[in-house]
Amino acid sequence: MSVHLDISLKHVRNYQFLIDFGETLPRLFVDEPDPIGSGDGPCPEQMLAACVANCLCGSLVFALRKYRQPATGLEAKARCHIERNQAGRLRVVTIDVAIVLDLEGVEADRLDKVLSQFRKFCTVSESVEAGVPVRVSVRDTKGHSLAEPGTIEPHGSIAGHPAEERRDA
Repeated sequence: MSVHLDISLKHVRNYQFLIDFGETLPRLFVDEPDPIGSGDGPCPEQMLAACVANCLCGSLVFALRKYRQPATGLEAKARCHIERNQAGRLRVVTIDVAIVLDLEGVEADRLDKVLSQFRKFCTVSESVEAGVPVRVSVRDTKGHSLAEPGTIEPHGSIAGHPAEERRDA
């Protein structure tokens, strides 16, 4: 199965662009932050972090529903870490996504299954992960850790598994 999703982008002025997602969705105004742009819209790095977080949360909702668990009260924050590479160019080096899940009505044995596999449903984070590490944590609404970064691995694998060791080499 192959799916194509198209956008168009039009330069407005300076580093500002208007992104058109098609007739049924509103257009989005984007800009670079000060001092390059004027910060009048989200920048590409913010968009990337938002896309990764949105897809991960959607995948978590999908996995919760797959196991007939409630998917309410879900929130997330994402942080894009940007550093200069050896050539002095800015690059996204890591994306952290912290998800908060309301556990009311969620069965513990099913939650383990959900947490062990929800990442593999996320098209965006799994694609981005090939070039930028995506660290995901899940907490309940009281702040208790359900899964820390490094325990929810891409593709539903388990930290410390030989396949993960090869990837880190």
